[in-house]
Amino acid sequence: MVLFWSILILIAAFSTKVSSKIGIPALVVFLGMGMLFGSDFLNLIYFDDVTLAQQIASIALIFILFEGGFKTKDSALRSVWKSAFSLATLGVIITAVIVGLLTHLVLGLDFIFCLLLGSIISSTDAAAVFSLFRNKAIKRNVASTLEVESASNDPMAIVMTLVIMSIVKGVADSPEAVIWEVVWQFGGGFLIGWLISRVGRWLFNILKTDAGGFYYVLIMGISLLSYGLGDLIGANGFIAAFFAGFFMGNSEFIYKRAISHFLEGISTIGVVGLFLILGLLVFPHELLGVWKEGILIALILVFVARPIAVFVSTMASRFTFADRLFISWGGIKGAVAIVLATYPVAADIPNGRLIFNAVFFAVLFSALIQGSTLDWMAKKLKLVTGKPQKSAYSLELLALEKSNTEILNITVDEDLPIVGKAIRDIQIPPNTIITAIVREGTLIAPKGDTVIKALDNLFLLTTYAEKPSVCRLFNL
Repeated sequence: MVLFWSILILIAAFSTKVSSKIGIPALVVFLGMGMLFGSDFLNLIYFDDVTLAQQIASIALIFILFEGGFKTKDSALRSVWKSAFSLATLGVIITAVIVGLLTHLVLGLDFIFCLLLGSIISSTDAAAVFSLFRNKAIKRNVASTLEVESASNDPMAIVMTLVIMSIVKGVADSPEAVIWEVVWQFGGGFLIGWLISRVGRWLFNILKTDAGGFYYVLIMGISLLSYGLGDLIGANGFIAAFFAGFFMGNSEFIYKRAISHFLEGISTIGVVGLFLILGLLVFPHELLGVWKEGILIALILVFVARPIAVFVSTMASRFTFADRLFISWGGIKGAVAIVLATYPVAADIPNGRLIFNAVFFAVLFSALIQGSTLDWMAKKLKLVTGKPQKSAYSLELLALEKSNTEILNITVDEDLPIVGKAIRDIQIPPNTIITAIVREGTLIAPKGDTVIKALDNLFLLTTYAEKPSVCRLFNL
């Protein structure tokens, strides 16, 4: 069995090259592999334990959400926070209600069950969005909005799902109590996330060990602690994990650069394992029984609910019609929706299996159709701002003691005023230097007369004090 799983993991790793070439999220490949090796096809692994799948998925989600928060930059959040926050809250609610209402009208199922289905599938997938936007030159404010939204809208979908499940099971309190619980789920999660981030930063700075591996153990403990403490006080542990990651990712502490890479790795492991297990949990012959409902829900979601949610949620922003259309199309579904779809099954809620299979089908449709046409859509809407430069080099600065410097990796936009200027003529902050330039795949040692060109990939050594000035210089 160990040999089999090792082969499966190796196939999953190399399958990403195929998925990137054809432009679909890797999650589709992982789900397909789970279904292929599961009970209905090759029958190599029989797995139908929904409770175990939910437990494994919850652990994976902790690290996925923590890493999503860690990679969400404060600067990106500040520039698009109004529209992203509106999409992550109001947008999720609108999506859930429209999907629930139209599904109820068309399929004739009880409205509360349809609303539960809509809540489960209302959030977008951070892993899919980040992977599809990597090395793509999409209009910056549009891409940032989609990335921040996808990283932060899962908590709203989780809270809505849990609240509606309590109503379905008949254990919900008064409307006032439900509202207070929602507020506490968010507020308590936010506070715990902030508190754990402060504690985590302090622990990193006092550990001072020569064995770097213990810093990785520490960050895993902090991630789990944020969820566990949030859950202990009755708040939402996933929200706590996301904000703990966000506050830590936007603060400075020892070994941060290596921790960032480690979190990306463990999050990727979580995504691969999560989708393989969820693929094993699916019985394709059951999907054939709900394919009509699945397609209907997917069509409502992609062509009705999501566009309405985006256009309503961004009314106060300065997005163009094309921007909003692309944000609508970029709302790809993924991990959280399928994980939440296991909750009704595990809780023995009526129609739970129908909800799971319908959500699975709709997520697969969304990932395949939207994911594979995202580049085409960006080009048609003229939102591609240039050809991104993929760097084959990486410079790292691993600080084992408290430090006030870091290395920034910045791609030069075509419209920046520094394009065409020699380095000596650019007003770079006094304690900041350009240490290397990657141009068309070639590493260049910068000199005073080196001219900056569009799409150059720059590595800058700067201080924390001068970082804001550097960011303003490159319009970050």
